[in-house]
Amino acid sequence: MNTTILLFLLQDGVTNGAIYALLGLALVLVFAVTRVILIPQGEFITYGALTYATLSTGGVPGTAGLALVMGIVAFGFDLFAMRKAFHGGKLLRAALVDIVFPAIVFALAMTLAPHKPGVAVSIALSLAIVAAIGLFLYRIAFQPLAHTSVLVLLIASVGCHLALQGFGLVFFGAEGLRGPSLSDASLNLGQLMFTGQSLAVYGITVALMLALWLFFGFTRFGKALRATAVNRLGARLVGIRTSLSGQIAFLLASVIGAISGILIVPITTLYYDTGFLIGLKGFVAAIIGGLISYPLTAVAAIVVGIVESFSSFYASNYKEVIVFTLILPVLVLRSLAAPAVEEEKD
Repeated sequence: MNTTILLFLLQDGVTNGAIYALLGLALVLVFAVTRVILIPQGEFITYGALTYATLSTGGVPGTAGLALVMGIVAFGFDLFAMRKAFHGGKLLRAALVDIVFPAIVFALAMTLAPHKPGVAVSIALSLAIVAAIGLFLYRIAFQPLAHTSVLVLLIASVGCHLALQGFGLVFFGAEGLRGPSLSDASLNLGQLMFTGQSLAVYGITVALMLALWLFFGFTRFGKALRATAVNRLGARLVGIRTSLSGQIAFLLASVIGAISGILIVPITTLYYDTGFLIGLKGFVAAIIGGLISYPLTAVAAIVVGIVESFSSFYASNYKEVIVFTLILPVLVLRSLAAPAVEEEKD
């Protein structure tokens, strides 16, 4: 291996690691707030990427209809919850969020898609569709189970993953798709050439991390999420709505997943089930971070990306095995260092 190959492998590893960092941060956020190991994070990646690619080719993505149907189901859940005491304000708010918002997004997708909207419009519609799916997924599948054990939440997460993956096959088919690049610019630094897409990956990753830091540190909702992550019972006692915190966490995770997919799909062909494997690599980074540390998760994601890059060069047939093996020593060390404790109950 010469210096040029080394630099190219490092560049590729950092690019992939930036994507894994976003996914790892989303997984840590959701687990800290809701105790849900978000296996469907991979489907958020797939839905964001393939929805963007479908809109760019003039097709109407099935995910727009799925968001509308899930919103109607979530509205039915709200009606059931208010069956004993209807409140006009809550009912209006639920109707706006659950029905009006996804209906507007669905109408926009139906109207604009045949005209092959530009990159910016396709991205905005894709993010709105996947954000709605993520929000309603929590409302339908996880909010009713919020007080159950982590094992029950994990089983529900696996079920949601399988269902969403099946819908992905129905909506997008078995053939892969690629989307248009966000930028055609390029930058040469010595022996390395950075494409506009890779520069977009770096810039958007840094911007999102900065935005999340500002959100958690300086906004009311961000502080509420942090309080819920530290102590759910204490957060409820001081008046924080933990159900709303869960909805915000899933909304952020779905948007981050969709952005990650949009960043990936111009680089490589994505299929309906590709997001699961990509999400698992973000999960490896989150596990190394202990599902609690955002900085450690980001650093671990870069390491995962670099290890994957070098593994694909030296042993491409075993690169996935090598990447997933990274969590074994971490789990062993954590199991030896942590005392056995019973699961906390809310």
